[in-house]
Amino acid sequence: MKRADESGVTENGAASGPGEHGVPRSGPGSSREPGQSPGLGETSAVVPPGKSVLKKVVRFGFLAVALGFGVWAVVSQWDAISAALARLSWPLLGSSLVAVVGALLAGMLMWRALLADLGSPLRLADAARIFFIGQLGKYIPGSVWPVLAQMEMGRDHGIPRARSAAAFFLTYPIYLATGLLVAVATLPAFAGDSVAGYAWLLLLLPVLAVGLHPKIVNGVLNLGFRLLRRPPLERPLTARGVLTSTGWAFAGWAAYGAQLAVIVHGLGATGPRAVVLSFGAFALAWCLGFVFVLAPAGAGVREVAMVAALAPVLDQGSAIAAALVSRVVVSVGDLICAAFAGWRARKTEKTVE
Repeated sequence: MKRADESGVTENGAASGPGEHGVPRSGPGSSREPGQSPGLGETSAVVPPGKSVLKKVVRFGFLAVALGFGVWAVVSQWDAISAALARLSWPLLGSSLVAVVGALLAGMLMWRALLADLGSPLRLADAARIFFIGQLGKYIPGSVWPVLAQMEMGRDHGIPRARSAAAFFLTYPIYLATGLLVAVATLPAFAGDSVAGYAWLLLLLPVLAVGLHPKIVNGVLNLGFRLLRRPPLERPLTARGVLTSTGWAFAGWAAYGAQLAVIVHGLGATGPRAVVLSFGAFALAWCLGFVFVLAPAGAGVREVAMVAALAPVLDQGSAIAAALVSRVVVSVGDLICAAFAGWRARKTEKTVE
């Protein structure tokens, strides 16, 4: 058996054994000896052929449906954004897409940091595959598909489902808290009355500030697991994990703001005010879209908030165009990241074999 280092992680990046550092994964590159019994949350080395085929069919079905909805999110808005796209140069659109990819990478690293802090460190390629492919589920109506996909794919790497779910759900209050801070820092002085109707969102800030304390988070998670008759967290969330993930969240907001600022600039709004409003507009739009969870990926709700925040620098038609183009660029970024992560992980697996 491969020897684990002092952090409890084997050379291939998997956790060294059951307990606070997680469970070794089976298959090629596993830290478990051939024939050794699998640990908690780990699948058996011998999978019945029928079950293996069914598993592949279910995963392929999820991917096909998610990709279909993701592509539709782009195609369905093409008529509405075609005029706006004609006003934007390809270099500007390419720059916006690069910024989106940077934001999505920051989001993946935030989730990876939380998962590692909870006891399941992952290699970058494995984390990218689980996160980006799982995130395609947000385009399917209903809010459960991303977490279900990440829980299922995480099992291939020895991550208990409860731990996958905990890391997934923790990303949202962290994004919400940091996004509201970005909005507070940028919008009141530059947008004024145009966003006054969204001031009630600030009531969430003190709640989030208290709720994200590690003691509160661990207590709430363990209470939930107890009600579901599941074992408590093997390794509680720490302040370092919260701070690291918060840093990645702010990096993500900076990249998202940059992608919108590029689009806004291309539509005629220039100067520092337009840049600052772009950062706040995207953050406000995401936070509002999250609160209204009934809309798939915040559809519709985010655009209204973004148009209001951009009103001081763009006329209504241009602001609507900026909101729609931004949504499409983010959707394209999701598809690109998922495709690249899947290809890269597949290539890595073949190399190991």
